[in-house]
Amino acid sequence: MEKIKSFQVDHRKLDKGIYISRIDGDIVTYDLRFCKPNSGTVLDNVTMHTIEHMLATFLRNSEFKDDIIYFGPMGCQTGFYLLVRGSVMGNDVLALVKTVLKQTTEHTGEVFGASEIECGNYRTLELESAKRACGEYLEILNGVNDIVDYNYVNSR
Repeated sequence: MEKIKSFQVDHRKLDKGIYISRIDGDIVTYDLRFCKPNSGTVLDNVTMHTIEHMLATFLRNSEFKDDIIYFGPMGCQTGFYLLVRGSVMGNDVLALVKTVLKQTTEHTGEVFGASEIECGNYRTLELESAKRACGEYLEILNGVNDIVDYNYVNSR
């Protein structure tokens, strides 16, 4: 069985940040790593679920909405995957992610999609924990100038 790309990165070398996980044709998968792997710290389900609702909505309403393929959580609870058409690259993606994180931290309304009609588990949404996690992650990304790929991580 061939090992999938996300299992080929040395998780001991990954830190909080943003990485290119893989490129498939014109689709780029970004690894938005909110927590250092295997550090004992993970995002709880309520926080992850709320971040998913907020960022997915802001991303799909951004200037790049037609290029957003998917945004969703990692099973290991340390971050999210963002799939984007290759016409949006590098610095544009970094700026976009920073923008939607800031929008989330500043949001004063209800969590998007927080009803029984819109979500299969709408009771597990809580804005303040998502704001806190997005704010902490935004601080990390404010120190990032370039998005590196998994090959770079493995070479460290």
